[in-house]
Formats: sequence, structure tokens, C-alpha cells
Amino acid sequence: MNLRPSRSAVSPKARIAALARDDKWFLGGLDGVVWAPPFPRWLHRPGFWDPVHLLQHEIGPGFSVALVRPDGAEIPLRRATRGPDGSELTPRRWRPGRLVATWRDARGVILEEHRQVLPGGILESSWYVPAELEGYVVGFTAQPADATGGVEPTMAGVGWTRVVSDRRGQELVLRVELAGSISPAWRRIVPSEGRGAAEWRHSPFADGGGVPGNAADAGGRRSGWIWIAVALPRGGTDDSEAPTFRLTLHPRGGEARGPASMSGAHPGGGPPAASTWESFFGDFPHFRCGDPYLDRTFDYRIYGLGLNRIEGPWGSVRHPAIAEGPEYFHVPIAYSAQCHMMEMRWRKGGREAWGSLLNFVDNQKPDGSFHGRLYPERLEGTDFYHANWGDALLAVDDMHPDAAALARCYEGLSRYARWLTAERDAEASGMFTVTNHFETGQEYMSRYMAVDEEADVAGWRPSLRLKGIDVTVYAHQLFRALASVARRLARAGDETEWRGLADRCWKAIDERMWSAEARLFTDVNGRTGERTGVKAAVGFYPLLTGRVGGARLDALLDHLEDPGTFGTRFPLPSSSVDDPRFSAEGIWRGKRRNCPWNGRVWPMTTSHVIEGLLRCWRSGSSGSARAGALAADMLGRFARMMFTDGDPSRPNCFEHYNPHTGRACHFRGIDDYQHSWILDLLARGFAGLHLDASGIEVRPLPNGPARVSLGPVVARGRTVCVDVEPRRVSATVDGERFDQPRGEALRVPWAP
Repeated sequence: MNLRPSRSAVSPKARIAALARDDKWFLGGLDGVVWAPPFPRWLHRPGFWDPVHLLQHEIGPGFSVALVRPDGAEIPLRRATRGPDGSELTPRRWRPGRLVATWRDARGVILEEHRQVLPGGILESSWYVPAELEGYVVGFTAQPADATGGVEPTMAGVGWTRVVSDRRGQELVLRVELAGSISPAWRRIVPSEGRGAAEWRHSPFADGGGVPGNAADAGGRRSGWIWIAVALPRGGTDDSEAPTFRLTLHPRGGEARGPASMSGAHPGGGPPAASTWESFFGDFPHFRCGDPYLDRTFDYRIYGLGLNRIEGPWGSVRHPAIAEGPEYFHVPIAYSAQCHMMEMRWRKGGREAWGSLLNFVDNQKPDGSFHGRLYPERLEGTDFYHANWGDALLAVDDMHPDAAALARCYEGLSRYARWLTAERDAEASGMFTVTNHFETGQEYMSRYMAVDEEADVAGWRPSLRLKGIDVTVYAHQLFRALASVARRLARAGDETEWRGLADRCWKAIDERMWSAEARLFTDVNGRTGERTGVKAAVGFYPLLTGRVGGARLDALLDHLEDPGTFGTRFPLPSSSVDDPRFSAEGIWRGKRRNCPWNGRVWPMTTSHVIEGLLRCWRSGSSGSARAGALAADMLGRFARMMFTDGDPSRPNCFEHYNPHTGRACHFRGIDDYQHSWILDLLARGFAGLHLDASGIEVRPLPNGPARVSLGPVVARGRTVCVDVEPRRVSATVDGERFDQPRGEALRVPWAP
């Protein structure tokens, strides 16, 4: 034992600052409201004219800002690239929680705008304007008249009611207010035909011939736009009174309400976004190894989780959780919830980790199945997705035990498991049926065409009879997890039932789903009982069970190293390179698809496979050393793939990538998509930290970074830090330090 202190953690503020760049704009309030337009049209204008999303609902336009002289003439602004002294300026600077834009007028005077999305559905634009610029700073918007009503002045600006619909036609009614931080000098409401654009010169106010007068209600109009302007005085103020505009979104009616902070006045705009984001980052451990790709990947993932965080309650979404991504993905989705559980368990408290499952349990269908996604207003058209709930449940419980939550999840998952058994394996084969190519989250693949040549055109219709290797592994892991929890809950009968189902499931995987010809696990045709022999990345999923060894393990590892099947430069293609329908570019039937699984790298699948290798490494069985070395190699290449043009200052996280070039699906525009668990893999793989009810184990993967520090990890009421050195590893548990030679597992049981 050595009582030397562990290396100090990097401050949250420094970690946020290290992510700064000039090519991003996504902002979120860590509560379900996010401004992340994929292809913004108005990023060159001040404010938030491009749409914002409140969960899956798109709301736009937002608002823009103009500088107006006392005589009503606009002071044109341009993005500033050089200061008054000729020094180079960055016109747009982003970091998590804040976007700073620098503007200049025709005389070269520099102005600075700070944009934030604050908790409580508030889009804020603050202006730092030199005192010599007299006149007004005006926030203005154009709202579609056929969806806007109840327009009226408020104490600080103008308010109105807005109706929005999502892609499925579900409506949300909002009360919206555009308000200033000080008493307005004037405000105006003007109905208008024409177009709604973020240009003052195109607004009806530009033709006003002077300062607009008092507002007049514009209710009852059915076409065109309702233009709204709120003007704040500028002349004579100082920087401590920076003019600030806030567009606030208040859901109205029913249960679809946001956080408590959204009800009532919000004069100060809530806590500053900087401190909110600093608090969020501060609840996660730091990860440092000296490799800029790995270090930045870890903290960038924390940002992505925060961007897509949902505080709740939002109607059906009652617990804090993580949305799958921006835009219409900004709701809890079953397929990705397992990923969020794995990663959010590294945040102190684990609220979102538990919440990501509890939301689905609380909204469980009468037959025991889960909704595929959760909408705040109505649970209609929610689809269905399979997911690895069992492993995720045990992972969260390992770090943040909660007896009440565990019991609630056990009951819900027990009902789900019985539905799965009755509906998807009525013949008791131990293998589980996929009925369409969407419900696995993996559409457009040869694995479905092997049993139905029209699988890719049948939509969500239950036309398939495919015994899926992925969903069968999920079922096996679920049964095993339920058996473990049943034992803890002293439900002996349940434990026996679940263990029996797990054994039957493994027997089917082992005897019926291994293809000697493909040297991989494959799906089985549910009608004929024959293996399809199609090589897909899900064929590696049995590694998750910890029961694959010997020649079969060697065959799987061979595939992962073979560039002719799955050993591509960036790991790993969703379908084998030698698949007749393989396309690194995602072309299916001559068309580039949004979600192709016929060869693209999907971080979700890569996470599953590295997870399986990591478990194999920890088992210490024959072949584990090779599996561990391959896991380390794949994890490093996985992280490097998620950087635009290989630039270590430009991390990203798209849905899928080219396995040869690493190029992301930029054409989708959906960056910061939380569909994997790389943060968790870095913590357990390269830092080597595993934590459960018995204590901790530190055993980093072989051939990983020479030096790694991780911590503080706050879990199970303990604080743990890990330091990995070239020859030794050490762990500090509640201030007490333990050392072990590197290459040997360092185990520290919890003190009584």
C-alpha cells in the first residue's frame, strides 16, 4: 500500500474550454430543449432564427437581432474577421453551453454576441455593445399566422400561443415569449404577407419611417406571418447592463410540461449556462492519457450526453434520461437506452442511468412489451426496438445500487421477458424472432433478404420469420440478469425459471446458430430452421455471454483481423466486406440510404463487439490475451474514426461511417448522436476500472496508452481514482492508495 496522492483531476471549466472550436453551433439546456439545426440557413445572422427542438417537436422560426439607430435606420452588421487594429478575429467561437459571435458595423466597431440555451426552455442572446453606439438593440421574429394566436404585450416583451406538430402529426401547444432583460423602449406586432426571413430589411418594421409605435394585437389572421419586435435602448449603458433577449418556450395543457423551472417567471434566465455545464462535467471523472484523440473523445462524449439530456417530467418521460440525438431523435428511444445506461452510470448519482430504463418500465404496454420511443403527449406510433436490457441493468446496479429502482425494473423486465418468450419464441426453440428489418435498429442488410427478398420494402409490417442472433443474445443476457436479481430478491422460483430459459437460449446459440462455413454465428430462418450463413457484425454478439472459447473464439478473432471480412481500417463494418450487397458508401439498390447497414460502421455495433472482447479479456480464459490486444487496437481506431478529416480538434459522433476512410454521414447532418458507449469503454478498457458490489478491479487492456488517469469516480458511496503507469497501476479509494504491477489485476474489496 502506498499513500501517495493520485494525480489531480482537470477542472470542469478547463475541460469545457479544451473542446472550443469555430465550426460548431449546437446548444442545449440539459433538459430536453436543444438548438441544433443540421443545416442552418441563418447561422450568418444574429440570434436563433433556425428552428429549436423541444424533444421531438421542431419550433421555428426563433428570433433574430438587429441594431437600429434612433431614426429607425438599421446599422448593418457583418461577421468580424479583423479587429480595429487589423488583428485577426474568429467570427464564431463555440464550446459546450455557449456560442460567441463577433460582429462589426460599417465603421469597424466590434460587437460581441453570446448565445446560450438555458434550463427551462430559454434561448438567450446577450449583446456587448460599445457605449458610443446609440440607438436600439431589437429582437424580432416572424411567426406563421395559421399556427399563432393570443399575441399580446407582456411586462418585458411580447407573448403568444404557438401550435407545432411533429413528424407524426402530434401537436404541442406552447406559450412563447420574446422578452428583454430591461424595460423595452418599444414593441410592435404587425401582420404581414410575404416571406419570413431573419433580415431586418425584409421585415415590415424597416418601412416604418421612424421608431415604430405601440403594439396592436394581431389575432385572428389565417395566412402570412405575425411579425413581432421588442426594442431595448442601448445609448449610455455599460457592459454590466448588456442588452439581452430571451425566447422562452412554455408547454401548455395536458401532462406535456417541462421541468419545474419552466413554470412561472424566469427573470434572471435561470442559472448561467456556464455553471450548469460546469456542474454537469464536474459530475463525471476526468480521463487523461496524453493521446489527444482519446482524451478529447471522453470529454466530447460528456458534452454529447449533456446536449441530449432530458430532465423531465415531460408527460410520458417522467425520469431524467438521454435522447438518442438531435432533431426528431430527441426523445428516449429503446434501442439506444442501453448505451445511455452504460455511460451515464459514470455520472455521480446515476439518475439518468436508472431513468433511461424506468421511463420505459413506467410506460410498459399491457402485453408486457415496451414502446420503441417515448413521446411526451401521446404514446401512439411508437414502433418497437429490441435492446440489451439485461446487461445494462446489471451495469447500472453495479455502480449505483437502488433497491426500489431495481425491484421496479425487475418487475417490468420480467413482464417484458415473458412477452418476448410468448410472442417471439412460442415454439420454445431458444431463439427469438425478428419480424421486420427496422425493429433491430439495423435495416437494409443481406441478413433479412436471406429469408425474404422483399424484406427491405415491407416497412414495419411483421413479414419476417428470422431467428436473429442479436435479439437471441439480448434475450440470453436478459434471462441471466433476471436470474441474478431474483436470487437477490429471494425469489427462488423465478431464479429457476430464468436460469432455465438462459440455458435453453445458450444451447440454441451454441448448437443451431454457429455456422462452420461462415466461421461466425448467424441468423436462422424461422420457417425452415436452416442457418442463413450471412456474415454480419451481429455474429460477434455471443462474445457478450462470456461463453465463447476455443476454436470458435479464434475464428471470430480471425474475422476481426481479416480485411477481407471485418478487419477494415476503421472497426467494424456492419456487414462483411465479401457480402454481395456490401457498400462502404451505404448504397442499397442504387440509392444512398439514411440508415444503411450493408457495410457502414455503426458505433452502436462497434461498441457491442469491443464490449464482448473486453469481457473475454477479463475472463482470463484461453484466447483472452489476443482478445484483449484486439479490443485495445479496435478501441483506439474507433475513437480516431470519430474526428472530422482526422483533425484532433474536431471530434464528432454521427450515426455511421465509411469503414475504409472513416468519413461520417455528413449528408445526414445529425451529429452528436448518442448511439454507442465509448466513454464507458475507455474507462473500463484503457483505465481498466471495473466496479461492483464486491469492490474494484483495475486491469487495463494490453497495448493501451502507457499512462492513464481516471477520476474521481463517485459510485456506491465511494470515491475512486485510478493511475496507470508503464510498470504499475494504482487506485485510490476514499483517500487510501493501492498499487500493483501492471499486467496483474489490482483488486480492492470494499472496507467494512
